[in-house]
Amino acid sequence: MSRSHLPASIRQTLAERAQGLCEYCQCPEAYCPDSFTVEHIVPRQQGGTDDLDNLAWACFGCNGRKHTKMQGVDPQTQQSVALFHPRQQKWYEHFAWSENLQTLEGQSPCGRATIAILGLNRPSVVNLRRVLVMVGEHPAQG
Repeated sequence: MSRSHLPASIRQTLAERAQGLCEYCQCPEAYCPDSFTVEHIVPRQQGGTDDLDNLAWACFGCNGRKHTKMQGVDPQTQQSVALFHPRQQKWYEHFAWSENLQTLEGQSPCGRATIAILGLNRPSVVNLRRVLVMVGEHPAQG
């Protein structure tokens, strides 16, 4: 496949598998301020492939911040850890919603590092969550 374009059928499969949510920040594509894109969990530059097991559906904000990163530092322990892998790990084991549902809290070193590196609580996403909570659309029930 081309380095710059995957077929629309793969993009559709990824969107359906992710239930229309960014597989990192959990923003719904229908309301997200960022466009969605195919994210290579293991970047091509590090040997990642275009196989479905290596692809995630992600908003441009998360994808752009992750770029070729696979590791990050857990702000709590200062240890280098692997970032969240949507095909191999369960989201809810690494992340939880704050009491007001507007921010994510890391439940593991991986979760905390992923929040920090990908900016999962960046202002545009928190503002979107705030509005979606007010109209009963967040968190998405997948």
